[in-house]
Amino acid sequence: RMIGVLQRIRSRVDGHHQGLEAEVALSVDAALPSPVLVRVLKAFEAQFPTVMLRLHIGTLGLIPDHVVSGQADLGIGGLLGDVDVHLVRIGFMSIVLAAAPSHPLALLPKPVAIEDAREHTQLVVTDQSERTKGRDFGVFAYRTWRLTDVRTKHMLMREGLGWGGLPRWLIADDLASGRLVEIDLESFREVSSPLFAMHRNDRSPKPAAAWLIDQFKRQLGCFNEFEPGEVPEEETGHRSVP
Repeated sequence: RMIGVLQRIRSRVDGHHQGLEAEVALSVDAALPSPVLVRVLKAFEAQFPTVMLRLHIGTLGLIPDHVVSGQADLGIGGLLGDVDVHLVRIGFMSIVLAAAPSHPLALLPKPVAIEDAREHTQLVVTDQSERTKGRDFGVFAYRTWRLTDVRTKHMLMREGLGWGGLPRWLIADDLASGRLVEIDLESFREVSSPLFAMHRNDRSPKPAAAWLIDQFKRQLGCFNEFEPGEVPEEETGHRSVP
């Protein structure tokens, strides 16, 4: 046991001399595909056994907030509104509108008219940061229920409590089994929402964080329809995505 401890200490010292981080603080959007996160972290453990990890799970604007404040070295998520961080596009996530098969919208002829959708409660994940205060994205209904996380939204939608948009990867099994059905809303197309790795403009990623960016890009490339490398390499901050 003592030999193992000494070897770990020696590895950490060697890593420090090479600029390797002792710890990486990672902030990830809860909507990121879980299989991708698990694969990346398994590979990270094997590649950097001496580097500790601090993982935050948040939503929307909390991810860039964590990065800007220094709470996270690296953020992984989508983008709404303006941000003052450096962005690297790593993939995308498809968002589809859905509801339980017993929901009134699911029983209407397709495509569903916007006027009909407005009359039924829409479940909306609210940005807990101040970045999109006073602005809504993809909200059609007059009446909404505001939630703080996508998993709760998913659970409520399966029980017939409202309708809304969810990542296709999250509800693929529900759609296949008929537990949820897609809502073909008039004038609405399935949204491919870009995903980014983000870090502070004044701090370049160190070796372990840079490796994570590359791995998320590769794993999302396998998970999505495109191959790794077909997405743009980098996009710099101060960008607004509708």
